[in-house]
Amino acid sequence: MSLDTVKHAAETPDAGQPWKELGLKEDEYARIREILGRRPTGAELAMYSVMWSEHCSYKSSKVHLKQFGEKVPENDAMLVGIGENAGVVDVGQGYAVTFKVESHNHPSYIEPYQGAATGVGGIVRDILAMGARPIAVVDPLRFGAADHPDTRRVLPGIVAGIGGYGNCLGLPNIGGEVVFDACYQGNPLVNAGCIGVMKHEDIHLAQASGPGNKVILYGARTGGDGIGGVSVLASETFDDTKPTKRPAVQVGDPFQEKLLIECTLEIFKEKLVAGIQDLGGAGLSCATSELASAGSGGMRVELDTVPLRDSSLSPEEILMSESQERMCAIVEPQHVDRFMEICEKWDVIATVIGEVTEGSQLEIFWHGEQIVDVPPRSVAHEGPTYHRPFARPSWQDALQADDAGKLARPANGAELREQVLKLVGSPNQASKSWITDQYDRFVQGNTVLAMPEDAGMVRIDETSNLGVAMATDGNGRYAKLDPYTGARLALAESYRNVAASGAKPLAISDCLNFGSPEDPDVMWQFAEATRGLADGCLELGTPVTGGNVSLYNQTGETAIHPTPVVAVLGVIDDVTRRTPVAFAEEGQLLYLLGDTREEFGGSAWSEVIHQHLGGMPPEVDLGREKLLGEILISASRDGMVDAAHDLSDGGLIQAVTESCLRGGNGARLVVPEGLDAFTFLFSESAGRAVVSVPRSEELRFTDMCGARGLPVARIGVVDGEEIEIQGEFSIPLSELRTAHEGTLEGLFA
Repeated sequence: MSLDTVKHAAETPDAGQPWKELGLKEDEYARIREILGRRPTGAELAMYSVMWSEHCSYKSSKVHLKQFGEKVPENDAMLVGIGENAGVVDVGQGYAVTFKVESHNHPSYIEPYQGAATGVGGIVRDILAMGARPIAVVDPLRFGAADHPDTRRVLPGIVAGIGGYGNCLGLPNIGGEVVFDACYQGNPLVNAGCIGVMKHEDIHLAQASGPGNKVILYGARTGGDGIGGVSVLASETFDDTKPTKRPAVQVGDPFQEKLLIECTLEIFKEKLVAGIQDLGGAGLSCATSELASAGSGGMRVELDTVPLRDSSLSPEEILMSESQERMCAIVEPQHVDRFMEICEKWDVIATVIGEVTEGSQLEIFWHGEQIVDVPPRSVAHEGPTYHRPFARPSWQDALQADDAGKLARPANGAELREQVLKLVGSPNQASKSWITDQYDRFVQGNTVLAMPEDAGMVRIDETSNLGVAMATDGNGRYAKLDPYTGARLALAESYRNVAASGAKPLAISDCLNFGSPEDPDVMWQFAEATRGLADGCLELGTPVTGGNVSLYNQTGETAIHPTPVVAVLGVIDDVTRRTPVAFAEEGQLLYLLGDTREEFGGSAWSEVIHQHLGGMPPEVDLGREKLLGEILISASRDGMVDAAHDLSDGGLIQAVTESCLRGGNGARLVVPEGLDAFTFLFSESAGRAVVSVPRSEELRFTDMCGARGLPVARIGVVDGEEIEIQGEFSIPLSELRTAHEGTLEGLFA
């Protein structure tokens, strides 16, 4: 093929270029020409197109995301914040933990197995690149209607991809979510999170400093899979009326990734790298430009030295390829031989493809011809910034006025009973064990809590029993009703879940999933949700360590519900003091913590019983959430509670059902004075939890709640083989188990 070199590009300013086909806007192409003082070469155009994509540059979202740095102060635990591959927090005893959540939504719709599998692989490499050993993964998922034929196509493949890749890596899958809603039809959300652990001194950053240091590409060979993959695919709207540009989805090899992990950790142990970056979205374009941009000089790369699986790839394709299981390291010359020895030991291909220079440019050569000569910051960190127009949707007021309070309620105990069974057996409230049983949740032997617990928890020190917990939450129905409040509710629920396990919340990561930013309605939702999350983090004192934005989750004119997913990481000094959800001991007393109000907007009850979405979501009081968290953590540490379960989707009856089935014991409940049975069972008021308290601890526990000003009501006792609501109805656990546990298997097995 003819090659566009830098010199030729300067001499032919009027040559036509496929900037539009690569996803660039006319003004973006003009800006590239302005930066370079000429037209770009074909290779430069490829680099800018993927790096300036929505997925990589955050061009529509960064004006709003800056609130996380401006509003929310870093706490004492923060070691590395926004801007690196993943955030890092101090968890004590010399340990640091890095964690992050990202999206692989669009690729997973096109090719469910590989899209989901490579989503896991990518987030694991982000964690590895920080210097940490990955120790666990989580997977917040959203699908279309559970009974829709396309959900039956997409879900099994996505679940198999997550399980197949994670299980092969030997990483326990300790948590996540599975939500069904017709709004995700055609746009499933596959968010993947990972936790890694290291010592403070082992933290590594993505930067290329030190002229003469070598640039080493190692891992899998570069192929044609994933050319432009997630970087382009996640930056446009699916069109349901005509074919759309759908680049090849990346293909994962978990066994290669396992070798890459162990190889990299040994390289870290011997302190052989000065900087490191994984190759994910935008591939070599991203790794080289970001390393050079964050460093102190320039970089020269010989692209024809890159090991290929397909010898016919053009330089543009090599730069855009998102082939998996690859890393890029900056290595001082005296360490290169040892670096190569370790790679050979682990059967990992490693090649010196360039070096750090004293200049300021990223220069890339192909068989001796210069094909790239760009300022690296202009590629990696100085892409377009859009102030997209946004306005409150014209339909928002009517949606909020359509209050769920008008919906018909059960008239008697028999109708209550019927609706409880319908609720706990609905796809969103039913057991997810058909999915989670496909994941290895206990490999490595350090998993302390895993699905269906409120939070996943892993031990990180076998001597002291130091551990970390993580929960991910997000309710798109709440956010559709009020994006500001919906984001705060997602934060509150994730925070509450971590505290319910006995761990102290430290920091958050997020994955913000929305429709097209070119729609002012969607941008208003995004702006409000981001503002709500930033304000909430300020109130709770939980800094944002990093995260991901996924836009264009939309088919034609139909956008998904705004879905901010929030991951909260917490620390626990002794995992043997953790609190599970199971009611395991008969005779223990059940207490409801927090205030219960008539709040049914966006509730599971309104969705399952009436197929209704309208009104306002529950109120959020983050001061109360913080107090509740402190009570739950103290009670766990001091042995005052044996079980705790947060109250969220489905209300009290959903939580009690799950805790009873998990522990194999029933419960006898009494409706507290001032509440009716319906509100008691189905309200989704925030800031609440149900706990089981040994009789010997009752006085100490209630005194603590009273002294701290947290409302507490004794609502029953763990007893028998049924759930009884006194004066209303009873349901045997066997009947509840049949309703709760057979739904997903019936739909997808």
